Amino acid sequence: QVQLVESGGGLVQAGGSLRLSCAASGRTFSSYLMGWFRQAPGKEREFLLAISYSGHTYYADSVKGRFTISRDNAKNTVYLQMNSLKPEDTAVYYCAVHNSGYYYSPRSYNYWGQGTQVTVSS
Repeated sequence: QVQLVESGGGLVQAGGSLRLSCAASGRTFSSYLMGWFRQAPGKEREFLLAISYSGHTYYADSVKGRFTISRDNAKNTVYLQMNSLKPEDTAVYYCAVHNSGYYYSPRSYNYWGQGTQVTVSS
């Protein structure tokens, strides 16, 4: 069993930055590929970025150049740095633990945090 807790969300103006954190407990964190997703009202959950245990990263085109993922295995924490935020980035942001399958598919992840709201005002 793995528990994930996201934090760092909030209200920010367009062009601003936020750093989200995802603290994991339970199983050995460092062995897993970790992903960040978001879900806006009325939309499907969208893949953003993922990072392997060794630090290899995967990015969705929509956030390349603006968002960065990192992890600190000693702290069992994965981070999402978001810069140049836009109103369309408004959503609930989730971190998740990869199980098997494509890294960009939500169905490939078997543990999820509760999510943290990010709201970007214009």
